[in-house]
Order: sequence, then structure tokens, then C-alpha cells
Amino acid sequence: MSDINEVIQGEIGSADVVLFMKGTPVFPQCGFSSQVVQILSHVGIPFKGVNVLEDDGLREGIKSFSNWPTIPQLYVKGEFVGGCDIIREMFEEGELRPFLDEKGIEAVS
Repeated sequence: MSDINEVIQGEIGSADVVLFMKGTPVFPQCGFSSQVVQILSHVGIPFKGVNVLEDDGLREGIKSFSNWPTIPQLYVKGEFVGGCDIIREMFEEGELRPFLDEKGIEAVS
């Protein structure tokens, strides 16, 4: 399992905002992943999508890594933020943009 943890850590370290998701940002393959992609796109946040459907080890490994049972999972600057419900709630409450600003994540127009 440590090998998959190294892979996951590498992915998390490869970009400021990383979304472990089902499918890709262009073609999400589940409604929850699609919602998070739409939210991040709406607030203008560039992010890296990691398709967990391409690797069963990654799909199960990310759940253990974060101790979070569902996908998608969002990481910002190496920190686990949450899944779809948390991201949607932060967005709806107006907390997502200030959180990202605090982390130094700039929106693109």
C-alpha cells in the first residue's frame, strides 16, 4: 500500500489544486465529480484532475490515504479539503473563494 501512497503524494504535490475524481475534468463520469468540476470552473480555479477509474489501486488507495470514504476528493496546497458535499457547501455559503484566496490560489479569467 505504501507504493500507492507515494503515487498519491506525488499527484497531490504536482499542482496547487488537485481533484481525485471519477473521469476527467472534460468528461466527468459521476454526478458528484461533475458538480465539483463545475464549481471550480465557475470560481475560475485551475486544477489538476486525477481519474481514479483508470487504476483500482488508486481508487481504493485515495480513500485510505485521506480517511474519506467517497470520491471526489479535493486537495489544495497538499491539504485535504473534502468531497462534493463540503465543496458545494463552501461554495453556497460563500466560503470557497475566501478559502482559496487565503491559500494563495488565484482565479483565472
